[in-house]
Amino acid sequence: MRLNDISDNSGAVKRKIRVGRGPGSGKGKTCGRGIKGQKSRSGVSLNAFEGGQMPLYQRLPKRGFNSRNSKKLLDQVNLGSIQKLIDAKKIVENKPIDISLLRSISLINKNAVSVKLLAKGALTSKIKIEVSSASEKAKQAVEKIGGELNLIS
Repeated sequence: MRLNDISDNSGAVKRKIRVGRGPGSGKGKTCGRGIKGQKSRSGVSLNAFEGGQMPLYQRLPKRGFNSRNSKKLLDQVNLGSIQKLIDAKKIVENKPIDISLLRSISLINKNAVSVKLLAKGALTSKIKIEVSSASEKAKQAVEKIGGELNLIS
């Protein structure tokens, strides 16, 4: 075997088509692009463009799976709504109020991971509450009555 005997397998190397080299080449003049217009020119990308009409992928409704794990669901609870439940005897005043209790009486979403306490409404009962976070006014309102507010992470 010699160096001049070495060659690629047949069909391994394909010749590049030289466009615009006369009518005899089969790819002369318009080079297989048709005539005129934006698509006949180089550097054009018109995927999903429909002449200004709203494209099909935008007209159709969005469907599919969205993982609940990727969303950390935050729910809010107002002091006034807690007071209403205490008055309705759904919450016992002396027992501590936590996220699982709020979930069981349907005050927060069953998928809620964290709960924020807000100061909307009046609180008249002395309560012990455990939540993820609380507004400054809510903290002051609970402590003013003599209740306890524990923040859990």
